[in-house]
Amino acid sequence: MYDQVTLKLNVDPWILSALKEDITSEDVSTNSVMPHPQAGEVDLICKEDGIICGLQVFERVFTLLDEKTTVEFLVQDGAEVHKGQLMAKVHGDIRTLLCGERTALNYLQRMSGIATYTHSVAELLKGTGIKLLDTRKTTPNNRIFEKYAVRIGGGNNHRYNLTDGVLLKDNHIGAAGGVKQAVTMAKEYAPFVRKIEIEVENLDMVREAVEAGADIIMLDNMSHDTMKEALNIIDGRAEVEISGNITKENLEKLSGLSVDYVSSGALTHSAPIMDISLKNLHPIE
Repeated sequence: MYDQVTLKLNVDPWILSALKEDITSEDVSTNSVMPHPQAGEVDLICKEDGIICGLQVFERVFTLLDEKTTVEFLVQDGAEVHKGQLMAKVHGDIRTLLCGERTALNYLQRMSGIATYTHSVAELLKGTGIKLLDTRKTTPNNRIFEKYAVRIGGGNNHRYNLTDGVLLKDNHIGAAGGVKQAVTMAKEYAPFVRKIEIEVENLDMVREAVEAGADIIMLDNMSHDTMKEALNIIDGRAEVEISGNITKENLEKLSGLSVDYVSSGALTHSAPIMDISLKNLHPIE
């Protein structure tokens, strides 16, 4: 759940932007059938099994439209939910419920889908000691929602954005003139509290990264045997992250490898949505 400061400063503007995208002047459908205020109630129903996530955002969509809207939740973020389960009841002006329905569900379905997929991957890593990380491969303007969903699903966040940490990738190395040069320049420039992580693609780059004193070495798109040899070269002198087309279908490539982290862009860019609906809208006195 987001704290109130984060909610107001960093979450609300994106939700309002999404609502403005959906309602550029008025909701002509709703205003056609509901010309006057009318209290109503609608059910939030799960249509497939999964991990629910984004309930606070779902509620916020409606309360930003009308602060008198209330939601009675029967589950909480991180709960396993099942097809047909009633998860909440939303009470408010029917016009508000109709105007906010699609935007609220879009957030909830997307965040729950990511949490569900992340949970399935995290379960495969249970007991290995390897931390599952996300990446910056998120939907534009939705990172704050998608990275939260990863945490709810049992994963961990890598850096939030480019300001958050030093990660030297292939093009940074090319721009600097080599692995050693890139690490040296980053150490000179970045605050001393920042760890220096560098992406390497072959064993020569691994050796250079170790000699340059990188704090974290990311082994990118390497075969199992090459990663095993890279770990022997590193020999505990840096933390090790594995990356490159990691999905739950190919996690077996980590078998027998003592690494610290595995990062997967698939957690956010390939997770399917979870099917959720608002049903049974009706007026109340």
